[in-house]
Amino acid sequence: MQYSIGIDIGGTNSVIGIVDKLGNIMFESKLATTNFPRIEEFVEASYQLLLPQILKLGIHEFKGIGIGAPNGNYYQGTIEFAPNLNWGEIIPLAKLFKEKFNLETTVTNDANAAAIGEMMYGAAKGMNDFIMVTLGTGVGSGFVANGKMIYGHDGFAGELGHVIAVRDGRLCGCGRKGCLETYTSATGIVRTAHEFLQLKTIESPLRNIEKITSKDIYEAAVIGDEVALAIFDFTGKILGQSLADVIAITSPEAIILFGGLAQAGKFIFEPTHKYMEENLLKIYQGKVKLLSSELKESDAAILGAASLIWKSDKG
Repeated sequence: MQYSIGIDIGGTNSVIGIVDKLGNIMFESKLATTNFPRIEEFVEASYQLLLPQILKLGIHEFKGIGIGAPNGNYYQGTIEFAPNLNWGEIIPLAKLFKEKFNLETTVTNDANAAAIGEMMYGAAKGMNDFIMVTLGTGVGSGFVANGKMIYGHDGFAGELGHVIAVRDGRLCGCGRKGCLETYTSATGIVRTAHEFLQLKTIESPLRNIEKITSKDIYEAAVIGDEVALAIFDFTGKILGQSLADVIAITSPEAIILFGGLAQAGKFIFEPTHKYMEENLLKIYQGKVKLLSSELKESDAAILGAASLIWKSDKG
């Protein structure tokens, strides 16, 4: 049996593991990303963490290392200008890991890694055309067409979270206004909640919460709170309209939603599907499935990153 190493680098924590080709996680652990002021220290800590497992399984059984990271560039093997990492503007990640481990290393952004993981082990298994949308703190996406991940000419294709959903809308962390993630991420829906509570005078349990979270909005929706249901409808409308636009570009078989906000189930899926269908060209209506990810949230980071090796065009 061959194995691959999967590493998902986050601004706060990084998940590291070993996965076999069938998708079984043989080993999994975490490192606090913020504990390492230099990238070289992070690489060394990863090596020391994994070395006993590599020796146990046999070094010759490893095909390579897959890394999902913010602003990961598949072509260059770099992390470029990631706002939540303090290791420098352009980090030669693949080069450093390859030199340390003597294993081929592939890097891409975390949403692309999730899409490849979904294609190998989840809801997109057997699909050649789909879009993965991650609804977390931000909004990420991965586009697969004709069985291949779309990277674009520079490695940065598929930034759906930073498509302008509302012209001159909310200020985004990227410096522009109205990006999709300012409305349909976990942080975006909280912004909507605050706006709605100011605009609406009706009673809501959300008014009694000092620091509202997306989970609070979900729990209020479950008990039928009118404000929470309106928040989800508004969020689904923005997301559904944007998905209708991207369907016209790649004509996917399915769009798969993943992440914390997707866990809201029918409260996000039903309005999103409704507004998506209402805004589609007739040639696409009724053809595109809106699906929930089949990857366990706790396993997705490792499976997605590790699966980069099995799906890499680099061999």
